[in-house]
Amino acid sequence: MPQGPATCGGQAVPLGWPNFSSGDADELLAPFLTCTSPAEFVVLQQRVDMRRLVEALDDWSAVRLGALGPVREDAAHLLQYKRAAFLVSATERYGPFHAEVFALFVLHSAHDDEVDAVLRLLAKNKRLGQTLALMPAVRQELEARGRPLSHHPERAEQASDVLRGLGRAARDALATSPMVDGGHYLEMTGRWAQLPPPYQQAAHEVQQALSMRHFSAGSVALGTFDSMTFGVPLGFYYLVAGTSHGTYSLSQGEYEQATHELAPALLLGTLYAGGKGLRALSEARGVAGAGMPALGGLQSLEPRLRGLQEMARQVEVKLGVEGMRELARHIRARREAGHLVAVGGVDAALALREARGDVARAQALMSKARPGVTGASAPRSGKQQGSGQMAGVAEPLGGLASLVDEGAGLTREVVEARLALVELEAPGPRLRRDVAVLEKQRPSPDAPPPGAEGNPRWGEYIAYYEKRLGEIRQGQDAQAPLRWVRYEQMWGGFTRGLAFERLMVALLEADAALPQAQRRFLGAFIQPRIHKYVGVKKPESGLRYADVLVIEEGGSSGGSPRVETFSIKSRSLSELKYEAFAAQMIADAREALQKYGGTLDIRRDSLQPLLRQGSQVPVQRVRLVYEGGVLKPGNVKDLERAVEKTRSEVPGVEVLFQ
Repeated sequence: MPQGPATCGGQAVPLGWPNFSSGDADELLAPFLTCTSPAEFVVLQQRVDMRRLVEALDDWSAVRLGALGPVREDAAHLLQYKRAAFLVSATERYGPFHAEVFALFVLHSAHDDEVDAVLRLLAKNKRLGQTLALMPAVRQELEARGRPLSHHPERAEQASDVLRGLGRAARDALATSPMVDGGHYLEMTGRWAQLPPPYQQAAHEVQQALSMRHFSAGSVALGTFDSMTFGVPLGFYYLVAGTSHGTYSLSQGEYEQATHELAPALLLGTLYAGGKGLRALSEARGVAGAGMPALGGLQSLEPRLRGLQEMARQVEVKLGVEGMRELARHIRARREAGHLVAVGGVDAALALREARGDVARAQALMSKARPGVTGASAPRSGKQQGSGQMAGVAEPLGGLASLVDEGAGLTREVVEARLALVELEAPGPRLRRDVAVLEKQRPSPDAPPPGAEGNPRWGEYIAYYEKRLGEIRQGQDAQAPLRWVRYEQMWGGFTRGLAFERLMVALLEADAALPQAQRRFLGAFIQPRIHKYVGVKKPESGLRYADVLVIEEGGSSGGSPRVETFSIKSRSLSELKYEAFAAQMIADAREALQKYGGTLDIRRDSLQPLLRQGSQVPVQRVRLVYEGGVLKPGNVKDLERAVEKTRSEVPGVEVLFQ
């Protein structure tokens, strides 16, 4: 994970930003608009309480923020609420014809999973028929992306809908007033100026058609969207020299030339996978991230386009033409995929392609290819090879040996011990605990089941099966082995968990590198040191290994150093009902407190110089961190209720979703 920069796009982040008390949405948004790539946009978010920032933005400003790239997980659901609210208000204030241009901008700058969330919100509130259903180009766009409105039936009529309809009628009546209508028009045209060039062009075409009274549903010339927006979340702002909206005349030529000369998928892959290179390109050409060049006009922009084309060629060499198309599809499909590639660059793009869009598997590939990093920009040991593949990334997901990482503390013994614990707790049916049956069903290396051919874990499954059969034959109290399919699923969850641990460690390391006042996780430390898999001992729980232990390296010379522990879980809670996932969270919190809270005897020798009063150290805070995304419950209110219940019943543990 790249460390949080003091600048974005070559411009310093204002001192004291973000100032939430100012209430100025433009001021809150401004530093993000100076970023020159999705990668910079993602990194800058690590400096900010994104949930609070998105809450502080008005709906239109939130829409603009979402168009810059993947918004951090803890604020993503708020963004979808604000996108939906903006679509409703824009339709009411500007009418469906003008609002259609803004709606297309929202859809084109959102990933498929985000579009689904917005459609669900509109349908739940019975707003689809009053907004997107009135917009032919939007309906066509949704059909093309496999998300027709028919997949989201609106809820049944309710009594409150009558009052809401009367209120809308009253607003429509007021809107006939020149003052009110003029106010809406000024607001709308001001927002036009903040759109990328093709949307400005389309907005003016709509305005011209309306003024000439030639407008009818579907007749406005919006074909420009086909070649300029591609229906994917591009991060449009990075195509032009800067983000001084309203001064696009100089950059229009570059935008159009880029979108015509570069294939859509290639351009998208370059914007995400080539993020750091785009920043370097801007700086090398003397193009600041936030403003237009004072002199030179298009002459100063043309070298940047040539550089963009060269970078695109380099990315295409690594991934191939079809690989770039696949990458575009994967990024469009999921916000998490866009985030992975924006942070990890070409290596992450290669891993995502290898994993066929499976983000968790791609993270596991990254953790093997570049130890200690999951989708991060860091020095790599592998050399680039032919066929657009990278050593480490190109190799298939291996067996147990592929997860060993001595530098990260994952010795073979540690991996084996952790895998054994996961296997022991794996839910689901197992084979019969009968020696005769198990011998009859013995797996053969020469006859793998469908899907296991060439899988490096098939040989390990056979060894695991034989070991378990031998234990049962000897009369040991051992469980029957898992079936192959369940074993493979268990392995997938195990590698996903290790990948998430690496990601959290990278986030903590980036956080520790920030000034103390700007840290999200480690603000209570002066000089935090982050350690993985530290042996800690308590009388009631014995020797355990903390996922992450953070210890104070600086501070006063007297007393015990500050210590905090993190228990990191990649557990799927999304399929569970409220009672079940709330109970699971409480159980996980109690386990974390029992193992890693209270007073710990820290056993790692290298930490002893920091333990001024002996190895027995009190833990100031225990945090239970769950992987978010598709793994967390979809009902936000139920999730918040479960978190509060867990904090109430296990007060010594802080629960987070990342």
